[in-house]
Amino acid sequence: MAQRSEHHMKTSRLETALFHRPIAWLAAHGISLNGKAVLAVRGRTSGQWRTVPVNPLNLDGERYLVAPRGATQWVRNLRAAGGGELRVGKRIDPFTAVELADADKPAVLHAYLKRWGWEVGRFFDGVTATSPESELRRVAPRHPVFRITG
Repeated sequence: MAQRSEHHMKTSRLETALFHRPIAWLAAHGISLNGKAVLAVRGRTSGQWRTVPVNPLNLDGERYLVAPRGATQWVRNLRAAGGGELRVGKRIDPFTAVELADADKPAVLHAYLKRWGWEVGRFFDGVTATSPESELRRVAPRHPVFRITG
């Protein structure tokens, strides 16, 4: 079983207004910037669909979701629901999710930082795609990673 990260960096209202909402709107209308999608997952208490823009990662024939901000609400909801949907326009891809153990995260974090580091690097405590594996292991407990299938 994966270790449970409780680290969480909240999104500011400014970030939400300037970045998350426009990116989510574009994805909802079929425009995926650099592979972005909208994650839809049922709320763990309300049961209502909750959405957030995400950066799905394809690596070695598998798909992953990485939580750069830690144990956010979408992470907690995904843990409870066990799956959700990735949406881009009218395309809806249902999936199930399995959280990775910290020991299994370094290769995924490396690939994620290589692909998305320009956008999310500030959440990784100075660790980059060129950092040694020991540094990726150090930050792994702070960043939940899910393998998604479906």
